[in-house]
Amino acid sequence: MAVSGKTGRGTNPLLGSLKHFFAEIGELSSFTGRFFREFLKPPFETKELLRQCYQLGNRSLVLVMVTGFIIGLVMDLQSRPTMINFGAVSWMPNMVGISIVREIGPVITALICAGRIASGIGAELGSMRVTEQIDAMEVSGTNPFKYLVVTRIIASTLVLPVLVIFGDFVALYGSALVENLKGNVSFQLYFNTIFDALSYGDLLPATL
Repeated sequence: MAVSGKTGRGTNPLLGSLKHFFAEIGELSSFTGRFFREFLKPPFETKELLRQCYQLGNRSLVLVMVTGFIIGLVMDLQSRPTMINFGAVSWMPNMVGISIVREIGPVITALICAGRIASGIGAELGSMRVTEQIDAMEVSGTNPFKYLVVTRIIASTLVLPVLVIFGDFVALYGSALVENLKGNVSFQLYFNTIFDALSYGDLLPATL
């Protein structure tokens, strides 16, 4: 029984869960603190940062645009009959535009990037650890945390708002296509109506 107590067996499951939770919080806090220390301390890996911005954006751009186009298309197709029944079809651009820009676009883009970018970064760093490339960087005097981790976090932070804007625009284009084909609404009129309904207060929080 003494051995089981030392190994953690037979203890209160709730207590074990709390210990694990606070241990994770501590590790996350330590990681965050180290990130800001390395981020503010020269030298700055600008070249690697730009390379990561290109790779991360290029890795997700097509998927974000295709998904956004389909979402805008389907959302307009599904909402249009209900709006017609209520005699509010003229409000379609406002409803779709605000819904996509404020909520749907950022959420879908974030989910895609979380799966696409995070899995790619995890696989890349894991492969570098297995092949001892990270050890080689330490031996050569390069800070692997700053070169590999900090640059990727900053690149993801910079790229995600750009992807959100692209995804929103393509989704609105998909909705505009439906309105053009079914309601004979010109693209210019559709986007003018959306831009009149939106403000920077809608776009800025969504991209952040």
